Amino acid sequence: MNTFYFILFLILSYLLGSTPTGYLIVKKKKGIDVRDVGSGATGGTNVGRVLGGKWGIIVGLLDMAKSAIPVWIANSYFHFLDWQIALVILSAVLGHIYPIFLKFRGGKGVATTIGAFLPLFGWKFLVFIVLIFIPIIYFFKITSFASLVFASFLPFFLFTLTYSYNYLFLGLAICAIIWWTHRENIKRIAQGREKKSGLL
Repeated sequence: MNTFYFILFLILSYLLGSTPTGYLIVKKKKGIDVRDVGSGATGGTNVGRVLGGKWGIIVGLLDMAKSAIPVWIANSYFHFLDWQIALVILSAVLGHIYPIFLKFRGGKGVATTIGAFLPLFGWKFLVFIVLIFIPIIYFFKITSFASLVFASFLPFFLFTLTYSYNYLFLGLAICAIIWWTHRENIKRIAQGREKKSGLL
């Protein structure tokens, strides 16, 4: 694939990631902007606070699909190189966090990150997610804390699985991005004010 079509693919990946699923669903159901309530994010966790757990899960799955689709196409049909797939993933995740359709104010990138790696690593990535999220949610019941731990271990997991520096650098970049998007959560965690998830 030449450079022009690769750049076009990155743009399409960003636009798909920008699709404001949580915003649209809350707007349709409640007539409000989900960014004006709770954490102000458009992802499944905040949608769940507004519409209930069922809709939170639905939005989370849709946000995963936004990145899983372009990554699957890039890997299965175009057979992109590692660095190209890494940029496709980054484009989708940044699209979710900074959506052009919502004046660059979207979600926090966790579900979209998870969705991006599932087509590449399948059950191995699922095991990684379960080992991170289930114990932390069970003992601490704080989704944001589980997300931060997930992001912290992501670079090591990717490098151990692939021995690719492209994925290592991608993991480090996503880790930094997720910590940045959770900066207010980090303050609340440090102050003991972060809300419990109510899961498990």
